[in-house]
Amino acid sequence: MALLQQLTGVGAGERHAAIILNSYKRLLGKPLLPQGEQESAADALFHADLVVLSHGTQQDPVLNYGNRAALSLWEMDWDAFTRIESKHTAEPMIQEERQRFLEAVAGQGYIDDYNGIRISSSGRRFRIEQAVVWNLYDEAGAYYGQAAAFANYTFV
Repeated sequence: MALLQQLTGVGAGERHAAIILNSYKRLLGKPLLPQGEQESAADALFHADLVVLSHGTQQDPVLNYGNRAALSLWEMDWDAFTRIESKHTAEPMIQEERQRFLEAVAGQGYIDDYNGIRISSSGRRFRIEQAVVWNLYDEAGAYYGQAAAFANYTFV
């Protein structure tokens, strides 16, 4: 059984991964991950080298996905990561700026050049560089949340 499916329930992990990957391809016109013969979309996304995370549609969105690279960078396990409000991944003094940014993504569909400071669970600060942030849509086209992916970051 795929790791993400073990974490989130059989089928749920594969569906969420498909929503992340399909929304990216639809909005940006290219695949998020290189085409390959992975066991499943969920496994490919979870084990990807780039950092991928997403949050839901709540008033204060809660993270609902983090791949292995995201969990490592934020120094959290799956259970802790998927209980945190997305805004708590940023320092308090820039949360207002972050909120304006998320609203811009919601209106435009995606942004492909985001840079910003984030903070891990241990307080370690890092700057993410050239992140793509995009809206997620389910199979019926309903808004499903937002996701982010980036390969470049620097500890500050």
